[in-house]
Amino acid sequence: MTVESRSQAMAIAPQAMRARPRLAVMASIIGGLLALFAMAWDLQLAPGSLFSGLDKLALFGAAAIPPSDGGQLPRILKALGETFAMAFAGTCLAAVAALPLGVLGAKTVISQPVVHFAFRRLLDWFRGVPALVWALILVSAFGLGPFGGVVALALADVPSLAKLFSEAIENCDSKPMEGVRSAGASPLSELRYGLAPQVAPVMASQCLYFLEGNFRNAAVLGIVGAGGIGFELEERIRIFAFDEALFIIALYMICVAGLDTLSQKLRARLA
Repeated sequence: MTVESRSQAMAIAPQAMRARPRLAVMASIIGGLLALFAMAWDLQLAPGSLFSGLDKLALFGAAAIPPSDGGQLPRILKALGETFAMAFAGTCLAAVAALPLGVLGAKTVISQPVVHFAFRRLLDWFRGVPALVWALILVSAFGLGPFGGVVALALADVPSLAKLFSEAIENCDSKPMEGVRSAGASPLSELRYGLAPQVAPVMASQCLYFLEGNFRNAAVLGIVGAGGIGFELEERIRIFAFDEALFIIALYMICVAGLDTLSQKLRARLA
């Protein structure tokens, strides 16, 4: 690069042409590597730890092949249906509860900055509690069964769905609502005919996406006693019936893939 071209580039993009100090770059790289090694040391992430468990994994794999339903296919299918019912019910409850919260959380509805900021932070605080923690609490309170799993999925989804719903409301076009308002319609009619047609497809797509995740999460909740296919899987692993465990895992993966494909097609039509 000639002096003249360098001067022109410096005039156009001075920040890009200024080279960062090599010492600062090297210090950042060394600091990052030291932090990585320190975390690996604290978590005992060593090759020896990995190789020490490979023998057991090989034994488990040999015991799992060929997979078998153990003569309990109807019970496994019933548990799969229960898992989907948990995911569907939890998603529906979360959507119903998140809709009014999403309306209240939108800047276009509540324009007061302090109230809006406090409401959003409250949703973020509840969003930090995963469904597994809710399931542990609810199973302890209500006992074993899918009821605790359904409520746990709903409680975990409400803050996230409310945030997404509020963002969808904020990003909608205000002109249709202004047109309905100018015709003398009531505030409820304004929401029904001016806002709902814009945000309903987006909200439905988001609910379908959460249904996919809840179907996967419901299996984990079953391991802690919330019913469903996770309970059946935990039982097989506990008695070392790895062939039946592999059969359940394979069947569950097929169901997850089928639900994901169906949900993706429905979301594509809603887009």
